[in-house]
Amino acid sequence: MSGVLLVDAPELDDALHNPDPLRDRKSDRDGSVFSCRGFVNIGCVLLVVMCILTLFVGYPIATYFMQQQPSNQGGFNVGGINASGQVPCISGNWGLIDLETPEEVRTKTDWVTGQTWRLVFSDEFNTDGRTFYPGDDPYWEAVDLHYWQTVNMEWYDPRSITTRNGSLEIRLAAEPEHGLNYTGGMMSTWNKFCFTGGLVEAHVMLPGFNNIHGLWPAVWAMGNLGRAGYGASLDGMWPYTYDACDVGAAPNQTINGLPVNATIEGDSSFNNVLSFLPGQRLSRCTCPGESHPGPVHANGEYVGRSAPEIDMFEAQIGVDGIPGDIGAVSQSGQWGPFNYAYEWFSTSDNLVIVNESISKLNGYKGGVYQQATSVVTVTDQEAYEFNGGKYATYGFQYKPGFEGAYIAWIANNQLAWVLHQEGMAADPRVEISARPVPQEPMYLIANLGISANFGNVDFNHLQFPSTLRIDWIRVYQDPNNINIGCDPPDFPTAAYINQYIEAYTNPNLTTWVDDYKQPKPKNKLLDQCN
Repeated sequence: MSGVLLVDAPELDDALHNPDPLRDRKSDRDGSVFSCRGFVNIGCVLLVVMCILTLFVGYPIATYFMQQQPSNQGGFNVGGINASGQVPCISGNWGLIDLETPEEVRTKTDWVTGQTWRLVFSDEFNTDGRTFYPGDDPYWEAVDLHYWQTVNMEWYDPRSITTRNGSLEIRLAAEPEHGLNYTGGMMSTWNKFCFTGGLVEAHVMLPGFNNIHGLWPAVWAMGNLGRAGYGASLDGMWPYTYDACDVGAAPNQTINGLPVNATIEGDSSFNNVLSFLPGQRLSRCTCPGESHPGPVHANGEYVGRSAPEIDMFEAQIGVDGIPGDIGAVSQSGQWGPFNYAYEWFSTSDNLVIVNESISKLNGYKGGVYQQATSVVTVTDQEAYEFNGGKYATYGFQYKPGFEGAYIAWIANNQLAWVLHQEGMAADPRVEISARPVPQEPMYLIANLGISANFGNVDFNHLQFPSTLRIDWIRVYQDPNNINIGCDPPDFPTAAYINQYIEAYTNPNLTTWVDDYKQPKPKNKLLDQCN
């Protein structure tokens, strides 16, 4: 009957739901997995497995080998792009390359090889009112200290530095501060922007008059393991550029009074002794396991580390061999250890002075704390604050290391002179090895001060305030050898600086051992290794 469920009697479709092995055996044996449907089923399973393997195994492997390494300019291309191809526009113009740097100067023919180099850093100083107190700027920071190392007469105060009318201005004023009679300024890119090799140029108006002695404006570079003005960080680091384990790394450049030539024909103000340097603190002689930033050579010896110095210019009045009080710049490299009698190998192969009518080898060769390789060049006499008010371009270009290495200096937008590394070759007279053109990551420094250590100070005719103006500063490198950053893998600095950060942030610590209370690393040259 309709609507009645018959539970005890068979229904017409029961055979569909009740398999019978005996009845169905023949049909079951005739089936095969190698059917069209079977292949589809197996194929789907394999496809799912392959997709899973590709997603969780293949994709990570392919990404590892095919992805481009991020550059230290914020992207993978000129100017920096991200992985999706977008060009970043950072509010505030904080990129390594100033957005206002003209396109036509973003490449430049280098002064020595004639190759086209790429701009890697620039600051046009076009925004008025910038300040450089700690934390104000991503690349520059002004110091607040007395630069006692050169017996300066001024206190460096960040308030002395700003930007105005499209230029950086560093002001020196006859304003007493911290017991000193003058206030000046010094700022640097220490531990913020560094470069290894390349060309750096600045467009500068020198302070004061072109014939009045006493001001000491400078633009220069130093290795990042030493911070200018912070004595403990520089103790045993400046002005070394050395990677050998011999007497050149020893205190006073002698061991038990030898070699004798390091005790004669030196600094006449110090009984003719050649060197009073305390010894290279992070030398190649450092014992294994001692505190050292590394890296190590293949033989297990540490790479000699230091804080070398290259001076783009230090402005002065007067040139040896050219009569009269005339504006000039000294363009130098500072070196340690020192040649016998501070006489580097300035042969015609190693020293090239482009125009000897305006450039002369500097009569100052060094003293117990530094050796200098320097040429003095007459400047554009109208590129001074109180004489013409024009700007002139200065710079230096260098290739680090030994073979083929050099430093070339630019004055008045012309090549002034070139030093080839062979000029700093090994000197058997004092038993020292060759000194490389600085291989450390270098940072930029600009300052204006006053000191009798740099020459006569004509207080009667100097005019205060006086201002050093920098229109722009730019750094270029070979596009095939871009090396910017303060912590490169082959010359690391970050971990060491962080370990001893007080030496780099407390200017009252003047020495490594006596003030900072840190031991010098043990040295195998002095038989100190266990």
